[in-house]
Amino acid sequence: MNLDWPDCKNARDLGGLPTAEGGRVRPGALIRSDSHGRLTPDAVRAIRALGVARILDLRSSRECAADPSPFSGDPSYRHVPLLADPMGYDPPADTYGPMLDHNTVRIAHAFREIASAPPGGLLVHCRSGRDRTGALVALLLAVAGVAPEDIASDFAQTPGTSSDAMRNTLMHATTRYGGVPAYLTYCGVPATDLTAIRERLTVRPS
Repeated sequence: MNLDWPDCKNARDLGGLPTAEGGRVRPGALIRSDSHGRLTPDAVRAIRALGVARILDLRSSRECAADPSPFSGDPSYRHVPLLADPMGYDPPADTYGPMLDHNTVRIAHAFREIASAPPGGLLVHCRSGRDRTGALVALLLAVAGVAPEDIASDFAQTPGTSSDAMRNTLMHATTRYGGVPAYLTYCGVPATDLTAIRERLTVRPS
C-alpha cells in the first residue's frame, strides 16, 4: 500500500503480502521509503503517530550529513550504513547478489537492530528507497515467508527497478548459500533473531 507522505516519493507499507501457510505480512509492521530529509512537519508527525519502533537509515555517514534525518534524535532511530562506499557503488542491472556477498557484517548489524527493537513497526530507508532498501526488505520478506515471485513483484513497484533483478538476487542467495535464512545464518544472524523477526512481521491465518 502506497503511503501519502508529502515530499517522500517512494513510501509504502508491505502489509498484506501473503506468506507461507496462509498468513500475511502484518499491516504497519514493515514500511519502506526513500530519504526523510524532505518530509514536511505534518509528514514527520504522521510517521511518529504510526508507532514505528525502529527506523533503519541505511545511508552512508556522508549522505546523512548532507541530508539529515528529522528522526536522528529519536530513540527509534538507528544509522546502519549498508554499503562501505555507496558513492562508488554502481548497482548492476540484473542482480543485487554482489551486495549480499560483500556486506554480510552490515546486513547482520541491520538484522540485530530489527530483532532487538521494541514492539511496533519497522521503517527502512536509504537515499532513493531503491537498491539498499530493496535488498534489505527482500531479505526481511523472505524471512517472513513471502514467496520469491511476490517479493520480486513488490520490488518492481519502485520506479527504476526490475522484478528480474530481484528474482536473480533471491536465486543467488539460494544457489550460493542455500536460501535466504541460510545466507543470514552465514552472515552471523542467530536463528532466534530470525524467529523473532518472522513473528513480528507476520499474522497467522485465523
